[in-house]
Amino acid sequence: MAILKFRVYFEEDDSIYRDVAVKHTQSFLQLHQVILKAYEFDNKHQATFYRSNDNWQRGREISLEKYDKAYKAEPLLMADTAIGTEIFDPNQKFIYVYDFTKNWSFLVELINVSKEESGKLEYPAVVKSEGIPPSQYGTKGLVGDKLTEIEEKYDLTKGTEGFGEEGEDGDSDSEEEEEQGEEGGEDEII
Repeated sequence: MAILKFRVYFEEDDSIYRDVAVKHTQSFLQLHQVILKAYEFDNKHQATFYRSNDNWQRGREISLEKYDKAYKAEPLLMADTAIGTEIFDPNQKFIYVYDFTKNWSFLVELINVSKEESGKLEYPAVVKSEGIPPSQYGTKGLVGDKLTEIEEKYDLTKGTEGFGEEGEDGDSDSEEEEEQGEEGGEDEII
C-alpha cells in the first residue's frame, strides 16, 4: 500500500508547514481532518480542496459537501474520493480552503511516496511540524502555564539590573535638544 506524504504550507507564510502521511486509499475527508488536527483548528466550518498545478491555480474541486454556490463542474465529495485517485503528478499539488468566511488557505504538495508503511503510525498522521501555526480565533500568545514557564526560566518578575532608563541622568536629552535648536535656528535665518 502506498503511503503519501504531503507538506501542508500555511499560504501566508511558507516557513509554517506540517507534513502529513496518508494511505493512498484514504479519503480527502481524512486528509481534511488531519490538516485541521495539525494546525489545531476545530472542525466546525466549510472546507474544500482544489486540484492544482505548479502555479497554484485552482482546478477541480473536492468539497466537504455540495455548497449553495455556482460550480463550473460538479465537485467531487471528500468522503467519496480516495486521495490516490487524484494524484496525476509526482509533485501533485492541492489548495485547501477552510472556513469560507475567514478563508484560511493552505498549499498542499505531495513530497514523498513510499511503499513501506510504518507500524508505529496510525494513518493519517502528522509526521512533522515547523513554525507556530496561526490561531483560528484571534491571537495565539503565551498564556497560562507557558507564560509561567518563561517567567521562571528567565525570571521576568525581577527588576532588570544594569539597564537604566533613557535620559536618566538628564544631561544627554537636554544637550540633544540644544543642538537641534541651534541647527533649526540657522535654517530660519537663511
